[in-house]
Amino acid sequence: MKRLFTPVAWSDHTNLYEVNIRQYTPEGTFDAFAKHLPRLREMGVETLWLMPITPISVEQRQGTLGSYYACSDYTAINPEFGTLDDFRELVYAAHQMGFKIIIDWVANHTGWDHIWTKTNPGFYKKNAEGKFYDNNNWHDVIDLNYYDAAMRRAMIEAMQFWVKEFDIDGFRCDMAHLIPLDFWRQARTALDSVKPLFWLAETEDTHYLDVFDCCYAWQWMHDSQRYYKGEISLYGLKDVLFRYQREFPAITSQLFFTANHDENSWNGTEYEKYGSAAKVFAVFSFVWSGLPLIYSGQELPNKKRLKFFDKDIIEWKVKPELHEFYKALLQLRINNGAIGTGRISQPVFIPTHADQYVFAFMRRYGAKEVLVILNLSPNHVFLQLPDGYVHGIYTNIFTGAKLEIIPQLSFELNAWDYLVVEK
Repeated sequence: MKRLFTPVAWSDHTNLYEVNIRQYTPEGTFDAFAKHLPRLREMGVETLWLMPITPISVEQRQGTLGSYYACSDYTAINPEFGTLDDFRELVYAAHQMGFKIIIDWVANHTGWDHIWTKTNPGFYKKNAEGKFYDNNNWHDVIDLNYYDAAMRRAMIEAMQFWVKEFDIDGFRCDMAHLIPLDFWRQARTALDSVKPLFWLAETEDTHYLDVFDCCYAWQWMHDSQRYYKGEISLYGLKDVLFRYQREFPAITSQLFFTANHDENSWNGTEYEKYGSAAKVFAVFSFVWSGLPLIYSGQELPNKKRLKFFDKDIIEWKVKPELHEFYKALLQLRINNGAIGTGRISQPVFIPTHADQYVFAFMRRYGAKEVLVILNLSPNHVFLQLPDGYVHGIYTNIFTGAKLEIIPQLSFELNAWDYLVVEK
């Protein structure tokens, strides 16, 4: 069946920055976060994904502040963060600077004291005893009933509220595969008629890419960790990318990341997960076909797990240490037409005599070219690229140094090192 929806054009070259409002500043407010907008824009961030901004249920709350993902009202603002007017001002300021804004949408469940539990209890699943419940062992939430047509309409109206009233640019849909696919078709049809939006799904179920423009690259994340631990080979890791190219619709893309709110809080920072390889895997996220994600504080770098249910602020410095590192990668995506989603160009692997250690690939779009060599090993590596793939004068995106690539040119990379040059 032909896909009914087309990704918004701006999404092909965009990047995402996940904003944890609670932990971003001591105040934990929209107004306090807004002071960081000029820095993020100068770094090259284009799309801001705000974790849930709705109020948090009190009943069954975990920790002192609760989970953002236990909503008590889909059309109100978490008072921790400010007011509806504060959010409106943030969106306006972000748009004036050239950002897009997407918000986290939690459609599978709500908190125990969501307003619907009183006004519309039929909107929820109930067990044999007639009580609300959750099917995923998350004790602070209860599941919604998607057999109820009125609930579906109310959910779509709540989503439309944020588009009509605040002019947001899209949604990151939490655990999208837990919700019937036909609901998402309903929702996107209704929402896109208001404004063309960007749709990101927290899923890797390819059926859902009938609706969503981008999904999580979960298998890549898990297998890249397994690779770093020595549990699979580099050839096995490369097979994940071939699977994405083979099985996923060409019109859609994957979201690549080394950290996000769940990973940081529950599984560890990227330095716990990847050690010395954290930066080289971050580079990969930006130069492969797909969209890259930066989580709040990665530019520091942040080497602590942020608490999920309690206040635990990011410890900002005057200028984050990795600001220029991420700026180089972000500006490459903005300025070089070869770097974007698979709809723009597909990477081409370049064979080398060090393929057990190295990913070497190029991307080309018209006259634009990018060569990437990633040493995914703890070994010092020498290699030569075969003739016929790249030649000419290239610029190192991190140093600005010029590099003339000629036949039989040798490359030397330190452990977990990377080279990204553009023509």
